[in-house]
Amino acid sequence: MAIRDIVLYPDDPLTQKAAPYESVGPEVAQLAADMFETMEAFDGCGLAGPQVGVSKRILVLHEPEQDQRLCLVNPEITEPEGSDTGEEGCLSLPRVFAMVERATRIRVQALDERGRRLDFEATGLLARIIQHEVDHLGGVVFIDRLDILTHEAKLQEWNDVRGQLAPAARGSAAAAELQPSP
Repeated sequence: MAIRDIVLYPDDPLTQKAAPYESVGPEVAQLAADMFETMEAFDGCGLAGPQVGVSKRILVLHEPEQDQRLCLVNPEITEPEGSDTGEEGCLSLPRVFAMVERATRIRVQALDERGRRLDFEATGLLARIIQHEVDHLGGVVFIDRLDILTHEAKLQEWNDVRGQLAPAARGSAAAAELQPSP
């Protein structure tokens, strides 16, 4: 396993649609293990392939309230229900937070890191994390879900934060003060 660098917004491939996996083999399980280690090192609760420079439809998550860890390959969200607004942040836009509206219940179909089919209902925080990470697979970050004025304010906030990062860290959250937690 290895801790990977986090791609910072708007660097590629964050703003591009990720490609689906045609098959799931040992390399997917290894990538998932690296992504879990990276997510935990940076105190995240979700991480998508594009955030570690891999433009493929894979995400990992740790839902802390239920202590549930999942890897989802080629995830599809169907049957969204309800609506709730909650605060979100992102490892690719560190120190920027905003209130984002999401469905409160979703159905998820995907493969796990070993290629086994998953089909389940997610609610609450788990549903929010999955929707946030699936957005990344479509080239969308959470600030893209905001009204235009809030989006522009958060984009300026992010530009200010990114400008404060040491020059070596501007392309990677794994440098300077954005080191993984000990």
